[in-house]
Amino acid sequence: MVSALVVFATRNGATREVADAIADALRADGTTVDVQAAWSVRRSIVERDLIVVGAPIYSGRWLPSAHRFLKRHRADLQHLPVAVFALGPLDRTDEAWLCSKSQLDAALARHPWLSPVATAVFGGAEELGRSLSPRQDLRDWQAIRAWAVQVSRQAHPAG
Repeated sequence: MVSALVVFATRNGATREVADAIADALRADGTTVDVQAAWSVRRSIVERDLIVVGAPIYSGRWLPSAHRFLKRHRADLQHLPVAVFALGPLDRTDEAWLCSKSQLDAALARHPWLSPVATAVFGGAEELGRSLSPRQDLRDWQAIRAWAVQVSRQAHPAG
């Protein structure tokens, strides 16, 4: 059985919700999954078959705890399939999506040794209570679940 670890960095919980949705989709596809905050992963992860790492982009940057996770576990991650996601735009424009993709690419460029099997940018979600207007939430749960299954199958094809 395939064993995965879904690691997330979050400020307000939106990325944790995406990490949980990814874990649920992986479990439904037959994978054993644990979900952990990036800052809390201290032990070796080498026994895992797949690592998924996600964090939001704030002010053009991926959260520092995601970078620290990659640095701390570099030796293991160089030998494991790794998929990476970011929560990005709160705007539906093509420009906003391209900008978020570029920002994720810049974050990953800080780790040239890392060759993810997949990357994705999902829509972001505003912090609750941030404004008087309705909460912006561009997370596409169907796309998130589909990406998780694709990552699982790409990392560990049947047969």
